[in-house]
Amino acid sequence: MTAPLSVALPAPKDVRDMLTGLVGKPVGVAPGAPVTPTDRSPVSVAVYVSPSMDVNALCVMDLGLSAYTGGALALLPLGGVQDAVEEDGELTAMLTEALHEVVNVLSALFNVPGAPHSKLHALYAPGEDLPGDVAGMLAAFNRLDLTVEIPGYGKGALSLVVPSGA
Repeated sequence: MTAPLSVALPAPKDVRDMLTGLVGKPVGVAPGAPVTPTDRSPVSVAVYVSPSMDVNALCVMDLGLSAYTGGALALLPLGGVQDAVEEDGELTAMLTEALHEVVNVLSALFNVPGAPHSKLHALYAPGEDLPGDVAGMLAAFNRLDLTVEIPGYGKGALSLVVPSGA
């Protein structure tokens, strides 16, 4: 699947502003390392598609940021969110539901003039198997890699990826 029109990566400030508005706290954003899934480091992957169902962007979060953004949005107690990250290694159903809302709202980062409309197509929670085409796109050249700190919860990593041909 390829995107026929150009999809631009957002600026780090746009990501910070969007997350700050979403969780209602001043989120910290800094350059970071690429987020890639491994057996020991599960990630969540949100897949965004154009109206013609072409994949035009991915949002990849490590387990920590997946839990912290979902927990902050749902106003969940820190202890339960930390347990999901440090002890369980996976998100609860409630955290996954809240994360789904977070990544749905983040689709707005890609909806800029001149770009195809992006909407959330699927969310793969940390530990879920990724389809081969999605896993292959994780290595795309055009990406924004950030470290994100959610006040009161913790730090995690975020990568926004658009197809190299986009």
